[in-house]
Amino acid sequence: MKTLEKTLNEINELDQKMMDKAQIRLDQLTKPQGSLGKLEEMAIKLAGIYGELFPELQNKVHIIMAGDHGVAEEGVSAYPQSVTTQMVHNFLANGAAINVLAEGSGAKLKIVDIGMIEDIDNDLLVKAKIKAGTENMTKGPAMTREEAVGALEVGIEQAKKAVEEGADIISTGEVGIANTTPSSAVLAVFTGLDLNKVVGKGTGLNEEGVKNKIDVIQRAIDYNKPDKEDALDVLASVGGLEIAGMAGVMLGAAAMKKAVVIDGLISAAAALTAYKLCPGVVKYLFPSHKSAEPGHIKIYEELNLEPYIDLQMRLGEGTGAVLALPFFDQAVNIIRDMATFEEAGVSKEND
Repeated sequence: MKTLEKTLNEINELDQKMMDKAQIRLDQLTKPQGSLGKLEEMAIKLAGIYGELFPELQNKVHIIMAGDHGVAEEGVSAYPQSVTTQMVHNFLANGAAINVLAEGSGAKLKIVDIGMIEDIDNDLLVKAKIKAGTENMTKGPAMTREEAVGALEVGIEQAKKAVEEGADIISTGEVGIANTTPSSAVLAVFTGLDLNKVVGKGTGLNEEGVKNKIDVIQRAIDYNKPDKEDALDVLASVGGLEIAGMAGVMLGAAAMKKAVVIDGLISAAAALTAYKLCPGVVKYLFPSHKSAEPGHIKIYEELNLEPYIDLQMRLGEGTGAVLALPFFDQAVNIIRDMATFEEAGVSKEND
C-alpha cells in the first residue's frame, strides 16, 4: 500500500508555462492556426508532461498484462480459458498481431504474468503473479482488496523499471479470456450506465451470448455491491488483475512524468480505475483508437478524451495503442521542424 500511496502523491500538474510556449510556437508555424487539429493538441500536452518543447520519444515500451478470470466459467467468452496461456506463448514466439504492429511502430514488448492460471517457463516473460486468476465474481469478490493493491503496485513497479531502462513513452495492452466482462462491470459501476448500452460481443459472442454476459455482470454487481466512491472496492469486487496492473502502469508512468497510451476497452477500464484513484493521472493519458466494443467510447467520454483513429478493431493486446505511437513522433516533428512564417518569408493571414 505504501508504494501506491507514494505514487499517487507524486502525480503532479503539467508544466503550464511550457504548454503556453508550445501554443505560441504552433501559432507561428506556416499553417492556419489549429489546422493540424489533434496533432497540435498532442504536441502541447507532451510539452506539459515532459517540460520540454521538443521531447525525445525514441524509446517506446509496450507493456502487456496477462491474467485469467474466474468468471470465464459462466460462459461469457467465445473462447476457452486456455487461450490466455496459448496467446502468451504466441507473444513470446513473436507470432501475434501485437508483435507485428509493435515492431512496425518501433515499440519494445514487455509481457507480464500478473495473474495467469498456468505458469510459463520463459525468460522473456516477467513473472509477477499475484494469484492464479481471479475468483468468479458472481459468487464473491474477484480478489481481495490486498490483492488489488498488490496488482496495482506490480504495474507501478513495471512502469518505474521501464522508465529506468530508458522508456520515453509507454503504451498498454492485455490478454485474458473473459476480460471484457470485468471491464464492462467496472465501467457500469463507476458510471451507472445501463449494461445494455455498454456490453459488447467481446471475442465474438452471438446475441444469446451477449444476453448471458449482461446477466452475469448484473449478478456480480448485485452480489458484491461495490461502492463506486471507493475505486479499490470496485476493482477488487468486479475487476481483473490485468486491469489493476495496467492502472498501476498508468499511475507509475504519470508519477515519473511520462506519457501513457490507452488501448481498447480493457485498457480504458484500467484508465478509468486509475482516474478514480487519482483524477490528475488523466493529464498524462492519451487515447488511441475507438474500439468496436460499445463501452469503450463511454469511458473516453468519462475521461474527456477523444480517440484518434477508428478502424473497428476489438482485438486487445494493445494493438490500437501501438498503432497510435507514430502520431506522437509526428506531433513533435511538426512543432520542432516546421518553419515559422518569419523564417519562411510567408505572409500571415490578413488582420
